[in-house]
Amino acid sequence: MLHGAGNMCCGILQDDMIVRVGAEGHADALAQPHARPMDFTGKAMKGMVYVGQEGLESDDDLESWLQRGLSFTLSLPAK
Repeated sequence: MLHGAGNMCCGILQDDMIVRVGAEGHADALAQPHARPMDFTGKAMKGMVYVGQEGLESDDDLESWLQRGLSFTLSLPAK
């Protein structure tokens, strides 16, 4: 798991990356290739997305998702 100011911004669950994008960034994140709603509990979690392995194959893709998660969590109050 990677944290920004003490807030979780991303992690790995099985074969997917979990990225915390926030409510405002949720629709844009889902519009990206290989992203889908995070539904770990059986209910979609607004502000969190899964990114499949195919969406992380290049260093640029991985960097983009990491930056997206960090940007959001660094906008939150530090823990």
